[in-house]
Amino acid sequence: MPYVAARALLLTLSLPLLLAATPATPGGWSVAPSGGGRPSFYAEGTPGAVLQDTLSVTNRGTQPLTVRLRATGDGLRVAFAERALGIPARTRAEVPFTVTVPAAAPPGDRAGELLVRDSTGRESAVRLLIRVGGPELGALTVENVAVRGDRITYELVNRGTTALVPRLAVHADGVLGAVLDRAPRTLPVRLPPGRRLTLDEPWPDRPALDAVTVRLTVTAPGAARATGRASARFVPWGAAAGTAAGALSVAAAAVAVRRRSCRTATTRAAARGALT
Repeated sequence: MPYVAARALLLTLSLPLLLAATPATPGGWSVAPSGGGRPSFYAEGTPGAVLQDTLSVTNRGTQPLTVRLRATGDGLRVAFAERALGIPARTRAEVPFTVTVPAAAPPGDRAGELLVRDSTGRESAVRLLIRVGGPELGALTVENVAVRGDRITYELVNRGTTALVPRLAVHADGVLGAVLDRAPRTLPVRLPPGRRLTLDEPWPDRPALDAVTVRLTVTAPGAARATGRASARFVPWGAAAGTAAGALSVAAAAVAVRRRSCRTATTRAAARGALT
């Protein structure tokens, strides 16, 4: 679909064969790609390209038809030659439109719809699929690894141009050696280009008392291996609280003994002064 200047073209047709096959009704209208034979729009282009095609709106009814056009899509910019149309009875309107592929769009498919709504609220859609070309690059990182209670949280970031299905391996070393070792497994996610996803790993049997280093290793077809690390200390807080309370008691007793010693020394000094 090469780019051309878009302008609306309204064709008044008698449509005898069409009307013979489809009885005329006041609300009978349809939308389709221009030219027939296509159930939807499909085009290919590189980032920044401007693509052009034409949408047909056919009024089979016996009354004039007023419609409005709009588009939805995954980052696609669609511009119609006309956004509002008045179509006479038994007439087909051809509406050129352009699709601009974002300059920073990664390779892959982007989908959308062209929507037509009449004055009664009835809406009809035609699917739009754009395939963005360009070099494919797989790049995956694992970031913000942290141990929070009995879970390991982390973020996966797709920094490439292709969708990735990652595999994750988890390993943790404590003071005396490995305390966690999970073999690589495929995660039930599909990460599109440029997306960031927050995930977590359960660790219900984590150590009660240890200092550990957690290592997450992530791979995906076509992408280099990525690693993220985090450190954590596990302390049994009940024992720690008891130890702290005991230390405070000892410190308080030491202060009390020191104060009594000071008072005794002061009394003795005062007594010696009275005798002299």
